[in-house]
Amino acid sequence: MSVTLNHYLFASGILFAIGFSGVLLRRNILTIFMCLELMLNAANLSLVAFSRFNVSPTGLPNYNAQILVFFIITVAAAEVAVGLAIIVSLFRARQTTHVEDVNSLKF
Repeated sequence: MSVTLNHYLFASGILFAIGFSGVLLRRNILTIFMCLELMLNAANLSLVAFSRFNVSPTGLPNYNAQILVFFIITVAAAEVAVGLAIIVSLFRARQTTHVEDVNSLKF
C-alpha cells in the first residue's frame, strides 16, 4: 500500500486539531506556544504534500511550495527566539506562566 495525498492531509489535520485544542484548552503560555508551533508545522506538512503530489506536465513534481516551507521554517525559528524571550521576561516580572495571572501587558 502506497502513501497517498489523503494520508498526508489526514495526518496534517490531526496535528492541526491537536494544536488547536491545546491552544483553546491549556492555560500555560509555554504549552500554548508549543501548540501554535504544532499548528504551523501541520500547515507546512500539507504544503509539502500538495507540492509533492502536484505533478507538472513533464512528470516531475513541483517543488515551489517546499521552498516556501523552507522560508516559513526560518521565520518560525526567529518567532520562537523572540517568543521565548518575551515569555522569559514575562516570567521574570510576574513569576508565573499562566494566562489567567497575566491580565495586562503593562509591567
